[in-house]
Amino acid sequence: MYLAIVLDLFSRKVVGWAMSAQMNTALVETALQMALQTRQPDASLLHHSDQGSQYTSAAYQNRLTDTDMQLSMSRVGNCYDNAVAESFFGTLKAECVTRQFATHALARTTIFEYIEVWYNRQRLHSTLGYLSPVDFEQQHGH
Repeated sequence: MYLAIVLDLFSRKVVGWAMSAQMNTALVETALQMALQTRQPDASLLHHSDQGSQYTSAAYQNRLTDTDMQLSMSRVGNCYDNAVAESFFGTLKAECVTRQFATHALARTTIFEYIEVWYNRQRLHSTLGYLSPVDFEQQHGH
């Protein structure tokens, strides 16, 4: 099971995500689509990713162009450019995915609850002054 996410760097909120048995362009496009529906961003949005084949694919690049997003991409082998996303996945593994799930359905349900109920709405983030992403956004008028 693979998980793709789109994070809002300002609030650390997971604004788009998708799970699939395959790591491919469709997976990251689904996460991006959720983020676009959730946020409805304007053309000033900067989209950052690593150089994974799913992000460098023509289909994904075209989707970014169609939505007038500016593209930012990590240099090959530079883990620091994706530190916030890497931190999210480290936190997810430490707090949620501590064992192998019996079924894909159980994994989906557990990860859904972690992202939508715990991580975005309740989990306190030191970077955000010990607020949840939702509370941080509300405090800043988002």
